[in-house]
Amino acid sequence: MQSIKEKINTTELEIIKAQELWAKNVIEIGDLYTKNEDFKLKARVFVREFYAFDICKVLFKPTLAFEKQFRYTYEDALSYFIGGSIEEDRGFALKPWKKISFSERKTVIFEDNALSMGNYFFQSFNDTYEVKVEFTFGYIKDNNENLLINLHHSSIPFKG
Repeated sequence: MQSIKEKINTTELEIIKAQELWAKNVIEIGDLYTKNEDFKLKARVFVREFYAFDICKVLFKPTLAFEKQFRYTYEDALSYFIGGSIEEDRGFALKPWKKISFSERKTVIFEDNALSMGNYFFQSFNDTYEVKVEFTFGYIKDNNENLLINLHHSSIPFKG
């Protein structure tokens, strides 16, 4: 198991790039699924490369979760993205998504972690509109300088 760097030494630009890469990978998982290619391998690698499950506890609250709202393990996160061990999961990344974009984000960088909060928008191939989702991502770095998510919270905005 890797350890966590004591100082994060990151920039807001690195976090923006990490979020864009996160979105690109979620889209790629759905693309592989529609082509009957190995989307499961891509998803396993994605969760390992983007989330800090191998080095610390991860707090993961996905958007479309009702019965098991909070996920604390690699397997639970993987199930959310492609379906699997949790019955309510339909495979969020399998939609598939045509476009995922981040906006209105604010980022705070501390000595050993960073937080980013804002909205992200998801557009599927079947829809012309985008679904607005609120997010908060927490980041740490491992000893190899990889920026990893240790907090993932997303939810649909309240409509009063």
